[in-house]
Amino acid sequence: MRNILITGAGGQLGTDCLEIFHDVPGLSGVDLPEVDLSDRGACFKFLDQTRPDVVVNCAAFTAVDACETDRSCWKGNRDLPSHLAEWTEKNGAFLAHVSTDYVFSGDKPLFQSLSESETPDPISEYGKSKLAGELAIAERTDRFAVLRTAWLYGANGNNFLKTMLRLTIQNPGKEFKVVHDQYGSPTWSMTLARQIRAVVENGGRGFFHATSEGYCTWYDLARTFLEKLGVEHNFVPCSTEEFPTPTKRPANSILENARAKELGVNVFGSWDDELDAFTKQCGEEMLKEVNSL
Repeated sequence: MRNILITGAGGQLGTDCLEIFHDVPGLSGVDLPEVDLSDRGACFKFLDQTRPDVVVNCAAFTAVDACETDRSCWKGNRDLPSHLAEWTEKNGAFLAHVSTDYVFSGDKPLFQSLSESETPDPISEYGKSKLAGELAIAERTDRFAVLRTAWLYGANGNNFLKTMLRLTIQNPGKEFKVVHDQYGSPTWSMTLARQIRAVVENGGRGFFHATSEGYCTWYDLARTFLEKLGVEHNFVPCSTEEFPTPTKRPANSILENARAKELGVNVFGSWDDELDAFTKQCGEEMLKEVNSL
C-alpha cells in the first residue's frame, strides 16, 4: 500500500482509520465540505488529483430516522460509493466500503446470527440506500471489500454511548427507558478500522461482516458502559413498542464474521472485552467532554 485515501475522514470511523493507517506514507483524508464526493464530477476530479491505490470509504448518511424523509441520503449512501467504485475500477485501485446491518430485515429468529450468505432485505430507507450502494459497487468493480458493521461507537462524533452518558450526567437520578428487545453486537470503531486494514492487507474481496463477538441489547450496553465508568444511572428496560421511532429497527442485528474467520483475519474480541478496552482508553476523556457541556 502506497497511497490510501480515507473518505469521511472527520467522522467517528474515519478518524480512527487515519490513526490505524498512520504509517502508510501516502495516507490522506477527505470530508465535507472540502469535496462533495456524491457529485460525480467533483469526485473524479479530486481522485484524479490524489491518485489513491486504496480508497477506504467511511463517508455515509447515517442519520437513520432522517433518511425516512430526506432523500439526500441516497446521494451519500448510493451515489457516492458508486462514483468511487467507477473510478477505482478505471484506475486499478481497490475500494474498501463500510456498510451496515440495516441491509437485513432483522426478523431472523433471535440469537441466530446472520452470515454474509444471507439475502439482504432492508425495511428502512437507510437500509435500502445502503444496500443500493453495495449493489452499485459490485456492479462496477470486482476490486472491492464491503464490510458490514453494526452498533458502532467510538471516541469521536456522536453515538449511543455518548448520548446515554450525557443524559445521565445532565439529569442525575432521572429514569431513562432503554430498549431491551433489540439484539446486536456493539462494535468499537477503532477495532473496525483494524479489521478494515487486515482485510485490505490480506487481499480480501467481496462481502464481510465486521462486528464484535457475542451480542446484547441496547439496555445491556448502556448499563454495562456506565457501570464500567462508575457512573450512577437509572435505566429501565422497555420494549420497542414503548420507544417508537420513525424508522423500524431490526430486532436481530447479530452478524457473524464468517468470511474474516475463514481467511484468518478476524480481529474482533467479545463485545464486553472491546467495551472494557474502549472505556479504559477513552472513558476519562468522554467524562471530561460531557462535563464541559
